[in-house]
Amino acid sequence: MTVVYEVKDGLYVNLTNRCPCACAFCIRNNGDGAYGSDSLWLDREPDADEVSAAIVAAHPERFAEIVFCGYGEPTERLDVLLEVAGRLKRDYPDIPVRVNTNGLADLIAGGSVAARFEGLVDSLSISLNAADAEEYAALCRPRFGLESYGAILRFAEEVKRYVPSVVMTVVAAPGFTDGKLAACRAVCERIGVPLRVRDYVT
Repeated sequence: MTVVYEVKDGLYVNLTNRCPCACAFCIRNNGDGAYGSDSLWLDREPDADEVSAAIVAAHPERFAEIVFCGYGEPTERLDVLLEVAGRLKRDYPDIPVRVNTNGLADLIAGGSVAARFEGLVDSLSISLNAADAEEYAALCRPRFGLESYGAILRFAEEVKRYVPSVVMTVVAAPGFTDGKLAACRAVCERIGVPLRVRDYVT
């Protein structure tokens, strides 16, 4: 099974296939892999030792960054994520560690987890994708319902105290208008986190 895979100059880590969302634009809807990888559907979830071994076998020094992002939400396995990130900081301190997340870590864990990222993660990319709770719920279909959107914003505001670089993202999927982009940008400006537009991948 594919635990790590390459995307441009990054080494991506596929921890889990679990996710609390069923986003309309999710790349999982379109195939078994991403960016030319083998299938990212896991037979089982790898433990921290297996993940670390897969990273070492890929020669991480060849990459500009290590990214926790696969066919699931990496904070569904926060303990493993942070254990592996800690090993990376110990053994490869010059390689930045990034986490791509839907921002629902607090709801997944049942409490605030932002402080746990300190010293282990260099950057966080948080999926926003909508300017209000109703639109987010319709587009991303989170299992936590309407409370999800507020939780994402609170997580972003809190985690920027512990992680040097935090950005929020939107996917330029069909139907994502300039007006929606402007509204999302206003949300990000209000909470003090920059916004990045991601390409829609089919």
